[in-house]
Amino acid sequence: MSEAERIHKAVITIDTHDDINVGNFSDSINYTQKTNSQVNLPNMNAGGLDVSWFIVYTGQDSLTKSGFEKAAATAESKFKAIHRLVNDYAPDQIELALTAADVRSIWKSGKKVAMIGVENGYPLGTDLNNVKKFYDQGARYISLAHNGHSQLSDSNTGEGDGFFLHNGLSELGKQVIDQMNYYGIMVDISHPSKEAIRQMAERSKAPIMASHSSARALCNHSRNLDDEQLQWVKESGGVVQTVAFSSYLHTEKHNAYNKAKDSILKVVGAKHDIPGLDKYEMRALDFEALQAYISKRNELFALAAEDLEAIKTIYPPVSVSDFVDHIDYIKSKIGIDHVGISSDFDGGGGIEGWQDASETLNVTKELVKRGYTEEEIEKIWGGNLLRVMEEVEDVAKKLQAGA
Repeated sequence: MSEAERIHKAVITIDTHDDINVGNFSDSINYTQKTNSQVNLPNMNAGGLDVSWFIVYTGQDSLTKSGFEKAAATAESKFKAIHRLVNDYAPDQIELALTAADVRSIWKSGKKVAMIGVENGYPLGTDLNNVKKFYDQGARYISLAHNGHSQLSDSNTGEGDGFFLHNGLSELGKQVIDQMNYYGIMVDISHPSKEAIRQMAERSKAPIMASHSSARALCNHSRNLDDEQLQWVKESGGVVQTVAFSSYLHTEKHNAYNKAKDSILKVVGAKHDIPGLDKYEMRALDFEALQAYISKRNELFALAAEDLEAIKTIYPPVSVSDFVDHIDYIKSKIGIDHVGISSDFDGGGGIEGWQDASETLNVTKELVKRGYTEEEIEKIWGGNLLRVMEEVEDVAKKLQAGA
């Protein structure tokens, strides 16, 4: 066993952002199988990924009663799907953790760990009681916006057109932060605007976290955190979960490789009558149509495999090395205690060397290669995140006790 393999097995490995499709949470198709998803139990076992934060995500729509109701129904379906996995399909293999202590005890038992994060506070609607409702269903972090301004917070997307709805957080958003602190839900700053993040850091009585963001100094994307934002996270006692999303790690390499790859796939696809859909077109498909397309897409990639491998020497894809560059940078700016790991698998994430959960060991190999110690790797892979959770839990206990 190599040093990297030994360390990987010895520490708790936590990925804080894995999207889900409820179609993969049924009696006939679920994560006990090698599903057409980057995360499933076979992949987690193969790669030594211990903890997956499954995401209750809803896209942004109109700020109306009907919009909130539709989003709430989507969120409910995802909460229920995750509960089916841990209660019905694989209770012997994976268990839902609600606290940092749960994570440690479940990991020691040999099971995989499921946790729940909410991406976009939009389905909370305008009823503050929904914060507790989400908490009771297992949510342990919530981001208040996604792509587009919600009723709670401006989004980073406002950088594109210069339009912001709230100049940061709305009054309701500020009250939601208070409720999250009270119940013990981490405040996730991935996706909101810079001013919203500043106000979150100022408002929150507990440490804040970025569930899936990288360093803007290395890749100038509005989804990444600049040095000032990194400092806000540090001052709060929080953590930045660096994300393996190629266009947030190295936009130029991402664009060059994908342009070459798409050109090859288009030519090969035309020969075999297989269309090339982007991730947004794929998201628009219903589950059965998506599975059929994925099978065809896999066939297309197999047909083009030789050409796709050849272009990597000319246009190298974004890799685990680029990913760890961001970990290095965040460590250098705000310290080893404030950086962690996320993939954004099944939501657009995946890089050369860490294409799915089965390749998780490769991240540890790169960390070891760069001289990180076991203690540092333990912090990066999960220790920092668990510390933040514990501090958030402690703040909640004090607030509930009236302290």
